[in-house]
Amino acid sequence: MKWDPAQYLRFADARGRPFQDLMARVGSAGEITPSYVVDLGCGPGNLTAGLADRWPGADIEGVDSSAEMIERAQQDNARDGVRFSVGDLRAWAPTRPVDVLASNATLQWVPGHLELLERLVGFVAPGGWFAFQVPGNFGEPTHTELAAVRTSPRWQPVLGGLDLPQPAVKEPVTYVRRMTELGCAVDAWETTYLQVLPGPDAVLEWMKGTGLRPVLSALDEDQQAEFVAEYAERLRAAYPQESFGTVLPYRRIFVVARRET
Repeated sequence: MKWDPAQYLRFADARGRPFQDLMARVGSAGEITPSYVVDLGCGPGNLTAGLADRWPGADIEGVDSSAEMIERAQQDNARDGVRFSVGDLRAWAPTRPVDVLASNATLQWVPGHLELLERLVGFVAPGGWFAFQVPGNFGEPTHTELAAVRTSPRWQPVLGGLDLPQPAVKEPVTYVRRMTELGCAVDAWETTYLQVLPGPDAVLEWMKGTGLRPVLSALDEDQQAEFVAEYAERLRAAYPQESFGTVLPYRRIFVVARRET
């Protein structure tokens, strides 16, 4: 699927807060001085570049499977000590042990990512950190209404036969078990943010940057307009616009693990 960096960055502050909250817990048991930090699924790179401010002496690497995202990252966020490259995290491997490995709102797009965690932990240096966060809101109307439209009589013949990406995650306790089995000390939690989004059809615009991307990538322009109109009507009913904006409850699952062996 094709990503749209400009659309994704429309809500850059709201999208960035979970990453900041995640990384705030890295090294919280005692300050660290990493030499090599990697952000898997770095998107447009604005959050990755911020890691250089915290660890100015480290080599910072951002990796993303989207050529569009990496092009934007290189355009806007390249700086000394920070580099970006296109890569699939399922096949990616570092050239040396990683002191801090981060993955922000990415693993939900990787089928079987629970099994992939062992490989990723193996890249972390002993005493290093692996931090990731994923959405936990797939039972919310943003996703249930999207599924309802996709499987409706109008769209099932068009989309039903396509192998579109289906994001999915586990519950927090499952990640705690898995990371503990892999020899990590684990700090896990969940938070539901109440994002107040400005403008008309704000939740639709939010979804255009993330969960709606697979559908939009599979349709032509006329089909996109028709699908979006139907989906937007459902979202307006589920998330009414108020005088101060539209409230989007957004549950996130956080895992910060320190490799002990």
